[in-house]
Amino acid sequence: MTEHSSIPPYVHWFRQSSPYINAHRDKTFVIMLEGDALADEHFTDLVHDLALLNSFGVRLVLVHGARPQIDRALQRLNIRSRFENGVRITDSQALEAVKAAVGIVKADIESRLSLGLPDSPMHGAGIRVVSGNFVTAKPMGVLNGVDYQHTGEVRRVDHQAIRDLLQQRNIVLLSSTGYSPAGDVFNLTAEDVALHAAVSLRADKLILLSADQGICDPQGELLRELTCRQLEQCLDELPALRRQLSQTAIRAVRQGVPRVHMIAHNVNGALLQELFTREGGGTMITREPYDQLRPARTEDVSGILKLLQPLEEDGTLVKRSRELLETELQRFYVIERDGLITACAALHPYSETDAELACVAVHPDYRGSQRGQRLLQQVADEARRRGFVRLFVLTTRTAHWFVEQGFVPGEVDALPPARRQLYNFQRNSKVFFFAL
Repeated sequence: MTEHSSIPPYVHWFRQSSPYINAHRDKTFVIMLEGDALADEHFTDLVHDLALLNSFGVRLVLVHGARPQIDRALQRLNIRSRFENGVRITDSQALEAVKAAVGIVKADIESRLSLGLPDSPMHGAGIRVVSGNFVTAKPMGVLNGVDYQHTGEVRRVDHQAIRDLLQQRNIVLLSSTGYSPAGDVFNLTAEDVALHAAVSLRADKLILLSADQGICDPQGELLRELTCRQLEQCLDELPALRRQLSQTAIRAVRQGVPRVHMIAHNVNGALLQELFTREGGGTMITREPYDQLRPARTEDVSGILKLLQPLEEDGTLVKRSRELLETELQRFYVIERDGLITACAALHPYSETDAELACVAVHPDYRGSQRGQRLLQQVADEARRRGFVRLFVLTTRTAHWFVEQGFVPGEVDALPPARRQLYNFQRNSKVFFFAL
């Protein structure tokens, strides 16, 4: 049995998640819960996960919807729901049902967050939940001849009051209702409240919890990361509710929220998986690609050495000392993900026409993710920009990959003289060339 296999799984999880615990501390997350989440069998577990985030120092703003609860309240009153363009028209009778349903949902969430029994995960949590008139609303008005009456839109969010409460380690609870200076109550969508709250608070994350795990490709595979532009391109293919959430995500990112996460509330542990693992449990939307490809920096040396070490030990790469790497660092490109160097490559000039592609390495957990191809493209583009006409690479164990990328076999004698003099005949590396 190896040392790693003897470690209890939860110990390994804590060690792997500790960078995220540190990164999320004192950050502000706005989390939207659909009304359906309260009826889900995993809702109590979700509340426990929220309590855990709070104990880690995350500043939480919860925004809840109440659509199914409103529907049931209207049915009990024999009032038929009216919708126009997917938006509920809230007349005076419907407004009473809205207020009743929202009040019930709010009380239910507060009671769940107040649990503290000795045999529960929330024992000793001592969570304080604060709600109030933080959302100022305005009527949606008359659109295309339709009067939406007491259905409204967010006018502003009292972000300073919310920040003060978050600073005191309270969880702030926002309902899908808002109030006007005249004292009117308006029925809002949870998406609208969550969007405005996240933007006005300059939240670090907006998390949209719904019945859908996230965005899937045409084959049904979950897409774990999308840019706004990529998500916009597939909007027309999405069902109505998922399209509405996606549009909220796009607007949030465009207005300054760094990351939006779309996660399923009915998948037990999906929230923790999304926040405390590199692969996540839903779909994350960002302005730019999440994996950052960039020139290496001084602080990357340790990460590059750690990435190269297994390949040096098995003979795939020639061993480099820290000192040598530091002198050659300006030649390296890396792909970084949440502080982890997941891939690297270097460009070494050897003549006016030829340059070497060296130290191509991808973290074992991320092989098959096109990182090697991205680095090759980056190095090739840089080589072209600098006037080189040919790349070459020396390899002992990955010849097939380079052939698949368009490299062709060559002879040692075809190497530039300066590189040919350094050739190690004991390693007997194969030589490949790539025309730029």
